[in-house]
Amino acid sequence: MPMQAHEIEELLREAFPDAEIQVGGSDGVHMSAMVVDESFRGKNRVQQQRAVYAALKGKMDGPDGELHALALTTKAPE
Repeated sequence: MPMQAHEIEELLREAFPDAEIQVGGSDGVHMSAMVVDESFRGKNRVQQQRAVYAALKGKMDGPDGELHALALTTKAPE
């Protein structure tokens, strides 16, 4: 079953409660997310994105994952 934007945002908000989070996409399969959080400061892009994928709690795992594709932008606040 595809995930809706608000479900993705809820999972991200649990892991990053003070972050600026924007989730887009309407088909429930190919989505996008931008997460701006202080916890990303000093981390490279791979480390930042791994933290976001961990927050999704396996929803992208394997061919039967609820979320097929997530275009992800991560950064620390300016």
